[in-house]
Order: sequence, then C-alpha cells, then structure tokens
Amino acid sequence: MKKFFAEFKKFITRGNVLDMAVGVIVGGAFTAIVNGLSNFVLKPLINWFLAVLLGKDALSELFTFLRTAYTVDAEGQTIIDLANSIYIDWGSLINAIINFVITAFVLFCIVKAINNLKEPKPGKISKEDKLAMKAKGIKLKDKAAVEAYFAEKAEAEERAKAEAEEKARLEREANPTAEDLLKKILVVLENK
Repeated sequence: MKKFFAEFKKFITRGNVLDMAVGVIVGGAFTAIVNGLSNFVLKPLINWFLAVLLGKDALSELFTFLRTAYTVDAEGQTIIDLANSIYIDWGSLINAIINFVITAFVLFCIVKAINNLKEPKPGKISKEDKLAMKAKGIKLKDKAAVEAYFAEKAEAEERAKAEAEEKARLEREANPTAEDLLKKILVVLENK
C-alpha cells in the first residue's frame, strides 16, 4: 500500500499532470469567452446572413423534420410541438461548428505566440546565449567563435538528451511497468 501511494505521489507531482490541470481550469474559463463570442457576436451576424439568404429568422429555426407532431396553443392555433417531434437541428450543429472553429483558431494563436516567445528567431541570438558568450570572452563580431559556441552548445544538448534517454531507460528497467513485464513473459514463453 505504501508503494502504491508513493507511485501516486510521483505521478501527481509530475510537471505534465500539473500543466494538464492548469490547462483544464483555464480551458473551462476560456469556454465562457468562446461561447460569448459565438453567441453574442458571430451568431447574430450569421442569423442576419441566413435571414437575407433563406428568409429564416435565426439558427434556432433551421430544422429538418423527420416526424412532425402538432399541438394547439392557448389561442387555438395549431403549432409544431418540438418536444414530441423528431427533427434534425441544423442550427445547433452550425453553432457547435462555429464554437469549434473559434476555439481552434484562438488556441492556434495562443500556441503560435508562446512558440514565438520560446524559440529564438533565426539569425537572432538569445539574451542567455549573449551572456554565456560574454562570460567565455566571445565577441559577437567573431563569427567563427560564435559558430563554434553554437556547435559546442548543440553537442552538449545532444549529450544531455542521450543521458536523459539512458537515465529514463535505466529507470524503466529498474521499475518495469506491467506492459514491460508481460513482454518479458511473452519472450520467455516463446523461447521455450
């Protein structure tokens, strides 16, 4: 039981889980903004466009009836009873598509902005690299020294990546998952 809770603690304190939790919370708050933009800005514009095109008043009136039920209202007029009718609600579908496109577009813009902040632009040296080169006595005008610095940095990053992969492999060997154990059992059974 102690090992179970230790594994749970390790899982829950990973950066990915915390990032995901923050993402879900921000996504929930962001949904209200997207719905507001869709319902109060775009939907009225689309309703106006559809009214011009189709003569319908709103997305809420775009139905295809498969089976229609009628009822009599308080004034004695026969009207369609939506609660008992079977119909395809095209307006709700269009609204869901609009919400999806808005959400996807805004998320694309946010990710693009974050990536632009993270990644230095080609040909532009980051502030951290400038400080590191200054500490090593490399002048920005010395192109050969700058290229050598970046080549050395790339090699160091590759070594660090290889070391991290090896560490992860050793960690997985030391703490195999159920899938790893099943694969080992399968290999043993196949060799018999």
